Amino acid sequence: MRKIVTRIVLALRSFEQWLVAQFVFGLLSLMKLFPADGAMNFADRVVRWIGPKTRRHVLMMTNLRNAFPEKSEAELEEIALDSWGNMGRMAAEYVFLDRLFDFDPYNLEVGRVEVSGIPLFVDLRYNPRPFIVFTGHTGNFEMLPVAGAAFGLDVTVLFRPPNNPYVADKVFEFRRARMGNLVPSHAGSSFTLARKLDSGNPVGVLVDQKYRKGVPTTFFGRPVHTNPLLPKLVRQFGCEVFPARCIRLPGNRFRLELEPAMEIPRRPDGAVDVEATAQKLNDKVEEWVREYPGQWLWYHDRWEIKHHLKA
Repeated sequence: MRKIVTRIVLALRSFEQWLVAQFVFGLLSLMKLFPADGAMNFADRVVRWIGPKTRRHVLMMTNLRNAFPEKSEAELEEIALDSWGNMGRMAAEYVFLDRLFDFDPYNLEVGRVEVSGIPLFVDLRYNPRPFIVFTGHTGNFEMLPVAGAAFGLDVTVLFRPPNNPYVADKVFEFRRARMGNLVPSHAGSSFTLARKLDSGNPVGVLVDQKYRKGVPTTFFGRPVHTNPLLPKLVRQFGCEVFPARCIRLPGNRFRLELEPAMEIPRRPDGAVDVEATAQKLNDKVEEWVREYPGQWLWYHDRWEIKHHLKA
């Protein structure tokens, strides 16, 4: 009897996930019928209206108060609304990504997307070697792998698939067609990235995700655990590490920035300092977020405080 109940519960959960996925797919398909700018602006307004009415807004405001104790409540609310709008725009931009990314390395006319760090892209393209590029959840970070592909860089990207398996499959198909090699985040993903680097190929990772078993670090002055994967790969392969980010500009435009290789902290014996490197990654993302706080996803439970909140 217990097995039958379990199967029924699992079937109902799967059906619920399927229904949610169909609703999401329907909305995205509807957006395709409208001009890109109109759809992005509409998604921004809708999510700015819905977001503050959800439980996640409580977490978002708590995160913002902890990160910016010097700011007023009105300032924090404005950042929160910008962050919700950023998420709405990302959903719409997903639909139009092929049309939005209009940067051509061989035609430097300014379009919707501008790129900073072109000499670095060119050097990596024509002097191939293993390297790691990292970013955070800032702006539309999905555009960075597309930019790498535009410059002919075959970057293998580690990504965390959505919890909904139906949405995850669709997202994986979409990303793989536009962003090159993809590695879903799971127990064996680190070995896949290591094989890529060992073969002389570059990899890309997001470094600001929640990671419960990582090394102790701080982010905005508060304790967090950070995934040690990147510094451990550097320790093993001695490869360069490049910070990269996406910045939203007025008028539905974007600037993609590739920064010079980061200096890696080392111990007295010359070995890579894993803890100090993980902290340096956090410091770089924090620097970006402080510059454009409304372009980061504050609803993430980066500091693992959600279970302490009472919505």
